[in-house]
Amino acid sequence: MAPSLPNSRASTHDNAGFLERTFAEHAAPLTRYATRLLGDADRARDVVQDTFVKFMAQPVAAVDGHVVEWLFTVCRHRALDVLRKEGRVSRFAPGQAERVVTAEARPGRELEAAETHAALLALIGKLPPNQQEVVRLKFQSGFSYKEIARITEHSVTNVGFLIHTAVTKLRGEFAAQRP
Repeated sequence: MAPSLPNSRASTHDNAGFLERTFAEHAAPLTRYATRLLGDADRARDVVQDTFVKFMAQPVAAVDGHVVEWLFTVCRHRALDVLRKEGRVSRFAPGQAERVVTAEARPGRELEAAETHAALLALIGKLPPNQQEVVRLKFQSGFSYKEIARITEHSVTNVGFLIHTAVTKLRGEFAAQRP
């Protein structure tokens, strides 16, 4: 759920609190997303910082009601700009997303759950890049098809097709791995 914005007549103090809450809630997910796109946590932090600088410059009305979607869209565009500048738009190299290290500790889980999780991540890593991206936005970040369509600039129908195709493939390959 997107945080509600203070109205345009709100005090600077209210806006500062809103900005701090938004940063606290969304900096880590944006950094993970950017790291997956860029393959480098340092550059991802720079992209997220640029995203929040642009966010602070936005009028309240421009982002009201869709703050999280706006943040992910700007972050994605900035990350793709960085990749284009470097001439390496090859996102999601095989196994790249699984090697991403975050500052957050991994919650303790039973061995079976950890093995299942690892197997699914490995299978996701074998999907084409566009399927990987929409699957991660849907299932890891919780975006709706409409939000994913706006973030990735695909049609809602195409997002649905990509997710359906990816999930069907994942189910088949996961079932084939199990005895």
